[in-house]
Parts: sequence; structure tokens; C-alpha cells
Amino acid sequence: MAETDPRYPIGKFTPQPIHSASEIIACIEQIRLQPHKLEQALAGLTDYQIDTPYREGGWTVRQVVHHVADSHMNAYIRIKWTITENSPVIKAYNEKLWAETPETSSSILVSLSLIQALHHKLTLLLEKLNSEQLVMEFIHPETQKRVAIHNMIALYAWHGAHHTAHITELRKRMNW
Repeated sequence: MAETDPRYPIGKFTPQPIHSASEIIACIEQIRLQPHKLEQALAGLTDYQIDTPYREGGWTVRQVVHHVADSHMNAYIRIKWTITENSPVIKAYNEKLWAETPETSSSILVSLSLIQALHHKLTLLLEKLNSEQLVMEFIHPETQKRVAIHNMIALYAWHGAHHTAHITELRKRMNW
């Protein structure tokens, strides 16, 4: 059995030309449940464990949690731009540098609280989108790729599970 790449414990995300209504509903439900799943993955960890990289050369668990908050905030804003503007060019950000800004050494409770509120608001928005809005697109400034909202929903359902798996796989490897 081949060893799983620790960078992608659930595999890589693959955008789709379209997602069915049932797939979108399932992804929104994943996004709704993500804060709870992340909290479960973090339950009982000590500061030492939270400051452990999930893989050699990777972010610490603390950085992963703060990254999820930062990334999902950007996703929410990108979706809002997309439904309120005509094919907007979104603002890119350097996630590696964001993972090193001063507040990323603070308690994970700050980002966990933000993720809870953000996911609540995000799911309220996503549940109200109609079929025309789901295919609306933004343009990424670095790649010039057009990204549809339905793929953003699937991506962020995957993204939350992806980073939660970084933590749960670390716990398995370390017997925590």
C-alpha cells in the first residue's frame, strides 16, 4: 500500500465543469459542520501539540487553524464580490506569508470563534444562491482563470476537510 502524501491526506481538489444541486447541498452541509469537526480534531491538544508541524517542513497546527480562518474569510469575500460585480478580478494573497503574521502565534480560540461565526454567515449566504448565481465567476489575477461559485463551494468544503485531516493524521501518527 502506497503511503499517502501528508500534504494531501484526502487527495487534491479537482474543479468540475458543474455540480448538481445535491452535490452543492452536500458541500454546504460540510461547510456548516466544519467548525465542529475542526474543534473535535483539536480537542484536548496541549500548546506543545498545537505548536507541532503537521508534517516535516509544514505549518504548525496553530498556523493551520489561523490559515483556515484567513482562507475562508477570503472565500466569503470573493463570493460576495462575484454575486455583486460582473466577473470581478479578485485580490490574491500570499497564504504562506499570512501564516507568519504576528497574530498567528495567538490562541487558536480566536480563529475558532471566527470560523464558527463565518461559517454560519457563509452557509446562510450559500443556501440562498440561485442557479444563475452558482455559475457566476470571478477571475484570479495571477492565473487569469475564471472560477465559478459552485466550484468555490466545493473547494471550501474540501479545504476545511483537508486541513482538519492534517490535524487528525498528525494525531494518529503521534498517538495523541
